[in-house]
Amino acid sequence: MTTSDIKKKIRIFDTTLRDGEQTPGVTVSPDQKLEIAMKLDELGVDTIEAGFPVVSPGEVEAIRKIMKQGLKAEICGLARTTQNDIDVALKSDLKYIHTFIATSDIHLQYKLKMTREQVLEKAIYAVEYAKKHGLVVEFSAEDATRSDIQFLNKIFKSVAETGADRIDIPDTVGYSTPQYMSRLVSEVADVTGLPVSVHCHNDFGLAVANSIAGFQAGASCAHVTINGLGERAGNAALEELVMACQCLYQIPHNIITEQLYDVSKFVSSAMGIIVQPNKAIIGENAFGHESGIHTHGIINNPLTYEPISPELVGRKRWMQAGKHAGAHGIKAILDEFGITASDLQLKEIVEKQKSIADGGKSITTSDLLSIASEVLKNKKFDENFKLNDFHIVTGLHIIPTAVVKLNIHGKDFIASETGVGPVDSALKAIQTIAHGIANIKIREYKLDSITGGSDALAEVSVKVEDKEGNIISARKSGEDIVVASVQAMIDAINKTMLKKMIQSGEPTK
Repeated sequence: MTTSDIKKKIRIFDTTLRDGEQTPGVTVSPDQKLEIAMKLDELGVDTIEAGFPVVSPGEVEAIRKIMKQGLKAEICGLARTTQNDIDVALKSDLKYIHTFIATSDIHLQYKLKMTREQVLEKAIYAVEYAKKHGLVVEFSAEDATRSDIQFLNKIFKSVAETGADRIDIPDTVGYSTPQYMSRLVSEVADVTGLPVSVHCHNDFGLAVANSIAGFQAGASCAHVTINGLGERAGNAALEELVMACQCLYQIPHNIITEQLYDVSKFVSSAMGIIVQPNKAIIGENAFGHESGIHTHGIINNPLTYEPISPELVGRKRWMQAGKHAGAHGIKAILDEFGITASDLQLKEIVEKQKSIADGGKSITTSDLLSIASEVLKNKKFDENFKLNDFHIVTGLHIIPTAVVKLNIHGKDFIASETGVGPVDSALKAIQTIAHGIANIKIREYKLDSITGGSDALAEVSVKVEDKEGNIISARKSGEDIVVASVQAMIDAINKTMLKKMIQSGEPTK
């Protein structure tokens, strides 16, 4: 089958709440699962694998909450090929299960300690039992890509004849190549006559490529996760697969791509797994540019160094100051803040920021604006957010609590928050006020020690983001980590407010 033969929309089976939650160190509460499920439904996924019911009472509770929500997406639950697993799935109010058993010889010998005949019997029994109870059944042969292909076809054909509704081919340890995945899908589709899904892991970085190869060979569905979450190296990333299908292969789908970044951030925050900056599509640097050659091209025509418009996935393009930056890029950044410099002044600003960058320091937005202010001999921009006071209570048996008082446009605001430590509580209090007033949230916090000793000079870097996607960075240093953190946060918020005022056409003082 060629790309041009693919006419029907592919199905996106999202397993963030099941396989994604199996990421080492990740666990989410039933309420968090419900929130993520609602986000996935708004995104347009076709199926949500809500969990593995037999794992815990909390899983059952979470799945029931999701089932009661009346979402548009199908809701599925994982079950081994045992009566108990299927019974617990039924008690979770599920109407659709994804049942599995391993079929590779290595799993049979070392994990299941079963013969092929026993595995076949278990698979048939599970499908038969689930269908008797009115369930939609998707059957997976775990470790399919390392299984004997004749046995694999035999077990798939048998469960199809027993009444399975869908077949899934898992590349459990990411061992397949696109060519082999294509062959498997083609054979399984012919043998079963059922819709085929692919479930690809990313151990060799081929999860998305293998999923697309599956589509080209006749698969109608791919199992994916937001941000590529999952065990070991993770699963095929939903955002990468969907955008590759849409832009490179013209394969239709139901995903609302403009919501990808928002959902990615939400899942990252809920599950506590930071997205790597150079992650395709949703990584912070995916639409960021520093190199002078690149920024010059981007300014003239974004297609010179961007394959797609960032707005297509809910992103914004941004320029970074640094030693690779040129005059065009620095001018573009200053323009965003309403700062106009002559050619000579611009040259001096570029040289000064390069000199700092050559010392091994990244240039924050605040750094660049300070350099520009110095070169242009302008007084400091009036601050919209002014820190009046803050105090923190902390101790060995005390929950760290911060109270922050800010003055915004002449009006006082007070917020109190608790946190895991004094810095966390202080920044949360500031963020509470900033988000309520200007929809600004902290994106990143970094702490470095400049000198040694108990009185070490600390350097704090923060990044904040507003609802328009503007990301602003700031840095402060001092002996008091809490004070430096608060000052950096306030500085970043002020620069964000300045940019928002310029973009909205409001006059600046």
